[in-house]
Amino acid sequence: MTQPAGPAGPDTDAVVTLTGRFADRDAWQAEGWCRIEHALELIGTRSAMILMREIYYGGRRFDELARHTGLTEAVAAKRLKRLVADGLLQRRPYQEPGKRTRYEYVLTELGRELFPALVALMQWGERLGREGGVELVHAGCGSPLGVVVKCAKGHEVALPDTAARLVTDGNGTDLP
Repeated sequence: MTQPAGPAGPDTDAVVTLTGRFADRDAWQAEGWCRIEHALELIGTRSAMILMREIYYGGRRFDELARHTGLTEAVAAKRLKRLVADGLLQRRPYQEPGKRTRYEYVLTELGRELFPALVALMQWGERLGREGGVELVHAGCGSPLGVVVKCAKGHEVALPDTAARLVTDGNGTDLP
């Protein structure tokens, strides 16, 4: 059996507090309506995330994206098509002199909103102990980027201070 990493203490077993009707774990199933599940349907593959990484780094054109990710052209094409269909990227036409029109890939607003998740993955990945890699820093001061969870009022929130509740569908009906 694997033991939890880090020192034992009151926060070792900390999890999100379930509230209201959501607190009865036997009364609901998350499958099909969970927001995490839905997000992972869009970007939950390694190929999708490394393509998004390359787009954040300034990659635009198919050949460049496939080359920098190490993906086969077939996998890159399929994943880019899905990222466009799901609204994270859009195709923009370009034409080099004497050549046919081609398309480059650019971020949509939805794609730009994924950036904090990428920063969080990089921040977490740094803790895994691999040497080297890329560090994201603030262009204005040079300090490393990090992700902090905050509530809408601006308070930093740790895992043991988090509560989860059911939300409604807009008509006041609890979602399943």
